[in-house]
Amino acid sequence: ILEAVIDAGAGTINIPDTVGYTMPHMFGQLIADLRNRVPNADKAVFSVHCHNDLGMAVANSLAAVLAGARQVECTINGLGERAGNAALEEVAMAVRTRRDVFACDHRLDTKHIMQASRLVSAVTGFPVQPNKAIVGANAFAHESGIHQDGVIKHRETYEIMHAADVGWSEQHIVLGKHSGRNAFRTRCEELGISFESPELLNDAFARFKVLADQKHEIFDEDLHALVSDVAQAHERINLHQLEVTAATGTRPVAHLSLQIDKELVSASAEGDGSVDACFKAIEQIIDSGAQLLLFSVNAITQGTDAQGETTVRLARFNVNASLDGGKGDFYGLPSPSAAAIVAGFVWVADDFAVPGELLRWPAWAVTFAVAVLMVSNVRYPSFKQVNLAERVPFLYILLMLVVFVLIAFDPPRVLAAVFALYVLSGPVMALWRLRQRRRA
Repeated sequence: ILEAVIDAGAGTINIPDTVGYTMPHMFGQLIADLRNRVPNADKAVFSVHCHNDLGMAVANSLAAVLAGARQVECTINGLGERAGNAALEEVAMAVRTRRDVFACDHRLDTKHIMQASRLVSAVTGFPVQPNKAIVGANAFAHESGIHQDGVIKHRETYEIMHAADVGWSEQHIVLGKHSGRNAFRTRCEELGISFESPELLNDAFARFKVLADQKHEIFDEDLHALVSDVAQAHERINLHQLEVTAATGTRPVAHLSLQIDKELVSASAEGDGSVDACFKAIEQIIDSGAQLLLFSVNAITQGTDAQGETTVRLARFNVNASLDGGKGDFYGLPSPSAAAIVAGFVWVADDFAVPGELLRWPAWAVTFAVAVLMVSNVRYPSFKQVNLAERVPFLYILLMLVVFVLIAFDPPRVLAAVFALYVLSGPVMALWRLRQRRRA
């Protein structure tokens, strides 16, 4: 197979370990055997894609490189499906550090590794573990007395690579409440942080001075967070005021005000906790129909005065809108129903032997309508919400028998009709609810 695809013009051949089962010596031998046994192997680049289910993704990737692979599919911080993929920073620095072992090199500018790692962590909401190689907070930290003594006398004793080579700071100026604008700007430039205009610099510096009054020492992580806040300060919706009341034996209550297009809007809500109350109050104002998938808070730096970094992940389309275990409506047409209606349309058209030229525009219209409904605010009932099996068991059994009989009698038309009715139920109920509100 590999010989044929290379003859057909493939320039890269990818050999994956999709489930992370292989051991390094086995995977390296596999790559070596393929390169030796495929006659035209020299005409393509061998690539590897390793997963970390057994913690071997980086080791397997490096074994493949030793065996002749010249492309490694990897991710920053090792993010990926299940236990993740091979970590880019570990593969890159292993090849760069052990040049005596690897007969190859790469063209990565490794000084940007730390900045990229922090960005990915902030965007995804997955903090980097402190003992993570290369980019973890403890990667270049030395606590043991004998280690500290060795590093002071000769750094290479306990550090096989320089921290600055991967973007770690070697800062000697301590930023604090007495630091000036020049020191602030210089440190930001050293961290790769640039400002598009003097106004953004002034805004960031003003926030820096406010933070410096609250903290004794400002770390690099604090500066990254400050710049992120400056970028978000010009969003359409901003928090103006927040008050949360919580006491033993009572439900927390959140009172907040949001500034939306320079207009203040307030709301109050109770919740199962302080965070839940805040989200419910925000939802009263925004009415987004979004579902909270992730909420995490992590300290940016050490110390009790550390800033907190909060990550919120929301989903709005094709999600269950309930907050009580999945018994509410869906916002947007659920993906399985959308796929079923398109498949049913094709099935029925084929059953009626409709010519292809007559199907072009109807097929386009159906696909477009389904796509619009999937990303709309139209609510669709969940079958869990109906719950006929518990409410009316006899009716539920009878309904199931009727459906099975109809499907057995004429599967394409019946299934297409059932899903078509479900698809139409959303807009019909939306119009009915709109009419009821107007009457009220």
